[in-house]
Amino acid sequence: MKIVILGTAAGGGLPQWNCACSNCDDARAGRIASMTQSSLAVSADGASWVLLNASPDIRTQMADARFLHPRARRDSPVAAVVVTNGDVDHVAGLLTLRESSPFTLHGTEAMLATIAENPIFRVLNPDFVRQEPFALETPFAPVPGLRVTGFAVPGKVPLYAEGDKVDTKLLGEQTVGLRLEASGRTAFYIPGCAEVTGDLLDRLRGADLLFFDGTVWEDDDMQRTGTGKKKGARMGHMAMNGPDGSIAALSSLSCTKVFVHINNTNPVLQPDGPERAAVLAAGWQIGFDGMEVAP
Repeated sequence: MKIVILGTAAGGGLPQWNCACSNCDDARAGRIASMTQSSLAVSADGASWVLLNASPDIRTQMADARFLHPRARRDSPVAAVVVTNGDVDHVAGLLTLRESSPFTLHGTEAMLATIAENPIFRVLNPDFVRQEPFALETPFAPVPGLRVTGFAVPGKVPLYAEGDKVDTKLLGEQTVGLRLEASGRTAFYIPGCAEVTGDLLDRLRGADLLFFDGTVWEDDDMQRTGTGKKKGARMGHMAMNGPDGSIAALSSLSCTKVFVHINNTNPVLQPDGPERAAVLAAGWQIGFDGMEVAP
C-alpha cells in the first residue's frame, strides 16, 4: 500500500489568504513550508490511485505529484475519490475534476446527498463520474487490492449546513474515518474528530499507521493568536495537547502516528518551537505535503 499526503493543512491552507499570523508570515517568507489543504492519495499497486478528499488545492497537488500525471493524451491515474465529510476543504476540489475523465465518487448517502443539493456539482457529468454510496462498517474496494471501511467518528455537519443548534460530537454519516487495508497492512485516516471515544480507541488497536486530526494544539489557538473567536471544539476538532487531547488519548497506540489537517495558527508548525518538540517526543510525526508513509 502506497500512501502520499497531498495536502496537510486544514481549511484555508498555509498561508491562508487573509491571515498575517506568525505562521502565515513565515510561510510567505519561506521560513517554514507552505501547506495545501487536506487530502491523501492511496494506491495498492502504484498505478491506480484513490484520493481521500478532494481539496480546493487539488489541481496544484496533482501537478506536484508526478504519479498522478496523465499517461496518455487524455487520462488520469485517479480512479476514485472517497470523501470523509462534506466540508468545503474536502469537496470543493471535485469541481476541478470536471473535465470528463472517469472516476467514482464514494461517500455516505448523507454526504452524497449534501453534494447533490448544490447545483454547481452538476458539472460532474454522470456519464463519467459515477457516485457510489458506502454504508458505514461495510468494506468496499474503490480500486483492486485496496479495501476501505468507513466508520462514524464524533463530529458535526459542515459549516454551511449548520442550524441554530450545533451538535459538535454528532455520531453518524456526516463525519467518518476510513480504515484502509492492502497487502496485509492497515492504516486509518481520520482528518476530523471531536473526541476519542473508547470504541474508537479499541478500533485503532493493532493498526500499522494512523493519520489523525491535528487542527489545533490548544482549544483556544485562534483566540490566542487573535485570528478568530471559535474554539477547536466548536469547529468539531479536539486539541492535540492536554489531558483530554489526542496525544494523551492515543498514547497507548504503538503504530506510526501522523498529524494531518493542521490549522494555519497551530504552533506545532514552528520547527524550533516547544510544541513541535512535545509532539515529536510523544512519538508523533507532523505531516507535510508530499510526505510518503509506508504502513
